[in-house]
Amino acid sequence: MKTIILAGGLGTRLEEETTKKPKPMVEIGGKPLLWHIMNIYSGHGFNEFVIACGYKGELIKEYFAHFVLRNSDWSINLRDGAREMVSRNTPDWNIELVDTGYNTMTGGRIARLKKKIGKNRFMVTYGDGLGDVNIRELVSFHKSHGKLATLTAVRPPARFGGLLLDEDRIVEFSEKPQTGEGWINGGFFVFEPEAVDYMVGDDMPLERAPLENLAADG
Repeated sequence: MKTIILAGGLGTRLEEETTKKPKPMVEIGGKPLLWHIMNIYSGHGFNEFVIACGYKGELIKEYFAHFVLRNSDWSINLRDGAREMVSRNTPDWNIELVDTGYNTMTGGRIARLKKKIGKNRFMVTYGDGLGDVNIRELVSFHKSHGKLATLTAVRPPARFGGLLLDEDRIVEFSEKPQTGEGWINGGFFVFEPEAVDYMVGDDMPLERAPLENLAADG
């Protein structure tokens, strides 16, 4: 099963980094976010990826073009430039890097990949979100419910600490408690191929009409 990673956005909320690179290439622990995301899926046995590139997509392509070279030991004969791989420590990933447009919205990027999806079930995630998600259980959940789409919902923690007051006296303080309600889109999806029919046009955000209409249709 292929996993589509939406990696084409402008990343305006992380502008100090994304003026130089696309947000999926921002590093955590010396590795791009994109590498960490792919390891989540690979850790559960899913190694087929389609990266939907857009803004500064050439930097993502360059990263993977040199990936094996940078993550392997090899020798080179400087007389003729011949190289020989000595050892390699690279994951067993098959990656398609596709330019899906500079200004294309998330749903439009998936729509542009319709031919690559074909008649196969597929997964989607964002190129800037990490999570402790059991992908195998997610796929099993999707299969057991017989729906066109499955979305992983998360409940974010509160942004600020909470105070419990008794008139003008603080009686309890809690540091950023978990919110009691308000589930949001966590960004790990499983789709049947028919779901792509809900995504039409480059200006279509996945999070609006496609998901709204899928929900309305049950």
